[in-house]
Amino acid sequence: MAKAKFYTVWKGACPGVYSSWQECQLQIKGFKGALYKSFDTKEEAERAFNEPAYLHRGKKVETETSVCKLPEGFDTNCLAVDAACSGNPGKMEYRGVYLGNGQQIFHYGPVYGTNNIGEFLAIVHGLALLKQKNLQMPVYSDSRNALLWVKQKKCKTKLERTPKTEALFQLIERAEKWLRENSYSTPVLKWETDRWGEIPADFGRK
Repeated sequence: MAKAKFYTVWKGACPGVYSSWQECQLQIKGFKGALYKSFDTKEEAERAFNEPAYLHRGKKVETETSVCKLPEGFDTNCLAVDAACSGNPGKMEYRGVYLGNGQQIFHYGPVYGTNNIGEFLAIVHGLALLKQKNLQMPVYSDSRNALLWVKQKKCKTKLERTPKTEALFQLIERAEKWLRENSYSTPVLKWETDRWGEIPADFGRK
């Protein structure tokens, strides 16, 4: 008799822990970017569910298209940032996650804005926080636009400044001012999604 398995679904129709392959399949079939893995005990599956999926990538976490794995020797003493937007523009939020333990370090939103603005603000938020805490570690972002805007110290958004977006534009101006007035040695690096999988700060809404 085959040994019973338990299945952790981090990204799927309804994330959770399932006691049969059939139940797991219902959650992942046709779901783009689904993340799941089998475990020998329910306790292991539940513990894994409460951890970020990327921590298990070296243990062959399955996706619908590939096995995601960080490079050999990848230093997880770093900060990953990302944004999500429902509509563009629409409800936007961003956050930063420490890869060492998967802990969310900061979160902002939702506010009305665009994904690119969120990605830009997330990087600057991370840089400012690391400088304030006197911490040295890289900041990773998967947004080429945001990385370029940070380098140019200018958020080149086409979003219109209106009463609805005024608070957001004030935040953008604060971020640009911080970039102009502060020096930093923190490496700001591109997260290679094609090779490593979704950035750990991803909101999982694709």
